[in-house]
Amino acid sequence: MFELKSATYASKREHYEDLARQARGLLAGERDLVANAANFSALVFHSLPELNWAGFYLYDGNELVVGPFQGKPACIRIALGRGVCGTAAQTRQTQLVRDVNAFDGHIACDAASQSEIVVPLVKADGGLLGVWDVDSPVTARFDEDDRAGMEALCAVFMAALAS
Repeated sequence: MFELKSATYASKREHYEDLARQARGLLAGERDLVANAANFSALVFHSLPELNWAGFYLYDGNELVVGPFQGKPACIRIALGRGVCGTAAQTRQTQLVRDVNAFDGHIACDAASQSEIVVPLVKADGGLLGVWDVDSPVTARFDEDDRAGMEALCAVFMAALAS
């Protein structure tokens, strides 16, 4: 049985490395997208401080549609190129937004969100699976260590689906 660990870390990088190990264990042997996305969302949401939303928007061939997540109810559909999630999906580049109020076209699903990081999820064949979206009620909550950590976590998630 999987057990969520609570620990103290010397650095944010060390915390993400441990979280990636936990994610590999949690997702090992399971290829179902919904099951893995649900557990992955819960793992991250309950392991990182100062988050108010963590989850997936999945690409349906036309737009992003909300998938498994942790947090308050969210926007259901997001057009490519719209908001932080749509921008990450369209550009296929991680979007690290220290202050959502300064992001032109930000979609406020939860008015409490002040910063956001969104990682595009690209399949091995180059197709778009969707995006991984994490919000915080704290301005400037996310930095380059979070970018590297979230991208590493998403690589673990995508590898589990492919294995």
